[in-house]
Amino acid sequence: MSAPRTTLRRSIAAAAALPLLAVALTACGYGSDSKDDDAKKGHVSAGGKKLSADTVKIGYFPNLTHATALVGIQEGIIAKELGATEVKPSTFNAGPSEIEALNAGSIDIGFIGPSPSINGFTKSRGKSLRIIGGSASGGVKLVVNPEKIKTLDDLKGKKIATPQLGNTQDVAFLNWVSEKGWKVDAQSGKGDVSVVRTDNKVTPDAYKSGSIDGAWAPEPTASKLVAQGAKVLLDESTLWPDNKFVITNIIVSQKFLDQHPDVVEAVLRGSVNTNKWINANPDEAKASANAALKTLSGKELPADVIDPAWKSIQFTDDPLAATLDAEAQHAVKAGLLDEPDLAGIYDLKPLNKILKAAGKPEVADAGLGVK
Repeated sequence: MSAPRTTLRRSIAAAAALPLLAVALTACGYGSDSKDDDAKKGHVSAGGKKLSADTVKIGYFPNLTHATALVGIQEGIIAKELGATEVKPSTFNAGPSEIEALNAGSIDIGFIGPSPSINGFTKSRGKSLRIIGGSASGGVKLVVNPEKIKTLDDLKGKKIATPQLGNTQDVAFLNWVSEKGWKVDAQSGKGDVSVVRTDNKVTPDAYKSGSIDGAWAPEPTASKLVAQGAKVLLDESTLWPDNKFVITNIIVSQKFLDQHPDVVEAVLRGSVNTNKWINANPDEAKASANAALKTLSGKELPADVIDPAWKSIQFTDDPLAATLDAEAQHAVKAGLLDEPDLAGIYDLKPLNKILKAAGKPEVADAGLGVK
């Protein structure tokens, strides 16, 4: 594998994921805290043999776009594949903090958005992580104050929130603005549209106070704003081929992958089985995800938030590699990312082995896989 030619610019060294994404209950978390969730259901299977590792440490965000992890751990589906190997989950409110945990060995496998995946890979010159599977697509919307903004053209001169400078939603919005022919300075957010970087956890209050006119936001933040009277003006999925784009990947420490491939395969089988169960039982899965969120955050999402949010997210084993590459190019165009070499960021061989055994079609790495 060739080493990346350049790394992310210092200005977005702390950029998080599509989101991406965000805080406690958003598509990407922002904050630096993690929390060990050791008293949860399904951490050790009732039977089965121990694999090559005693434990596997899995990181994810407490939000709906990470429902594969929420449900897979809540229902014991991932633990079932691991036998006597223990699952040790940790939750994060930030992509950068999860990458730091992966680099430090505090977690082995993580559910995370494309922007921090790219960031972690390029900053380590291709040595820290691999993307080994997909988890979710979609779940991002442009929501606005309908009294101030009635059409897309009305966004000019308005204040629109994104979760963080250089995060997945921020890059997507800057790219959309550029496609409109409008000018915005990526660093300051000033221009034909004012881009206001606002943590998802405070975006609803910012909207309520009138300090922002809308947001390009992940779920469930978007639906929280709609519950406050905002209107969905654009669903980002409509901008992508087949209405699909990666919002959550599964990454693994290269060291852990090399030392414990059987454990990695087991977690991937659990993820594939979880996604299958979610898609076959959407109402039960939604309730399971909400129960997990209540355990993690102390409260569940109300129906008028979780119902529309859940409908906008697709759970998929496909990492949608071509869309990650496109997102990287959008960041380059916005001036937030030097041209990266992403060769080797994917290792989909374990996933494709599992999919083939299950009679499912294999997934592609868009030419960015290990050789």
